[in-house]
Amino acid sequence: MLERLSALEDEFRELEARLADPEIVADNKRFVEMSRRYSALGEIVSVGAKLRERHDDVATIKELMGEAEADERDDLRSESSAAEIEIEKLEEQLRVLLVPKDPNDGRNVIVEIRGAEGGEEANLFARDLFEMFKAFAASKSWKFEMMNSSVSDMGGFDEVTFMLKGDEVWTRMKFEAGPHRVQRVPVTESQGRVHTSSATVTVLPEAEEVDIAIDMNELRFDTYRSSGAGGQHVNTTDSAVRVTHLPTGLVVSMQDEKSQLQNRERALKVLRSRLLQQEQQRIQDEQSAARRDQTGGGGRSEKIRTYNYKENRVTDHRLSLTIHKLDRVLGGELDEISDALVQDERTRQLQSESDSE
Repeated sequence: MLERLSALEDEFRELEARLADPEIVADNKRFVEMSRRYSALGEIVSVGAKLRERHDDVATIKELMGEAEADERDDLRSESSAAEIEIEKLEEQLRVLLVPKDPNDGRNVIVEIRGAEGGEEANLFARDLFEMFKAFAASKSWKFEMMNSSVSDMGGFDEVTFMLKGDEVWTRMKFEAGPHRVQRVPVTESQGRVHTSSATVTVLPEAEEVDIAIDMNELRFDTYRSSGAGGQHVNTTDSAVRVTHLPTGLVVSMQDEKSQLQNRERALKVLRSRLLQQEQQRIQDEQSAARRDQTGGGGRSEKIRTYNYKENRVTDHRLSLTIHKLDRVLGGELDEISDALVQDERTRQLQSESDSE
C-alpha cells in the first residue's frame, strides 16, 4: 500500500507543477481533467501523510522504550497502542480512497422517467417515482430543476426529465437507473384486481462542453407547438424544439420553457449528457461485454426494484433487500436502500482490489 502511495504522491506533485503551466491553463479540457485528478489525489496524499507520521511515531516509541526506565515504559506502551489503532483506521481509510473512482463522481445528474408496460397505470407510476425522487432530493438538500414533461391523459407522465445538483448526487442516484415495477390495484381497475406495471428510469451524468464537443453541422433542429400545461404560449407559438444528432440518431425534445432558445439550450444539455453516457458505455463494453444496459427493455420481468402496495413492501432485487415501508419510501425516505447499495458497491470494490493484490 505504501509503495502505491508513493507513486500517487509523485503524480500529485507532478500535477501540481503542471497545473501552473500556462499551456495547460489555456487548454480548458485538459485543465479541467487534471484539476479533477489533482483534487482526488489530494485526499489520498493527506491521509497518506498522516499514516507515515504515525508509523514514524511508532518507530520512535520503540527506540525510546529501549532506553526508558520501567515506570516510563507503561506510558510508552500506551502511546504505541494508540498509534497502532490509529494506523489501522488510516489504512482502512486509505484502502477505500485507493479504490478506483467512478469517473462521474461529483457530476450533477439528468434523470429521465418513462412509463413502460402497463398503459396508463405505468404513466401514473412514473409520476409516483418522480415525486419520490423529488422528495428524496429535498431531504438531501439537492437542487431540483424541471426540464421537460409529457403529461398523460390521467395526469401521469408519458415521460419526464429533470436535473439534480448537489453532493453525492451521482453516487446515489446512479443506483436508481433501471426498470422499476409496481404491483397494485390501478385506479382504472373496476374489479379490484392487482396489476403489475413498470416504468424505466435513466440517470445521465451531466456533461460539460469540455467533455463532449458537438458539431452543430451534425444536428437537425425542428420546431413545433407545445402541448400540455405551460401557459399562454402553449399551442400558440412554435416554441418546442426537437434536436436530432444525425451521426447517432439520438433525438431530444423539449417543450416546457416559453422560449424556443431556452428549449434548444436544454435539449443540447440532455443530448450532450446522452452522448457522454454513450461514449462511457462504449468504453465499458470493451472492458466487459457482459455489462447490462441501464433500462433493459422495461419489461415487468426485468426489474431492479418492486413496489408492492398490498404488503406495503419494497424489494430491491440487486441486494435481495426487502423493507415494509412502501409509503415512507415513496415519500422520499430512500436512505436505507441507498446506503445499502453504496455500501455493497464499496464492499465489492474492496474485495476486487484485495483479490488483485
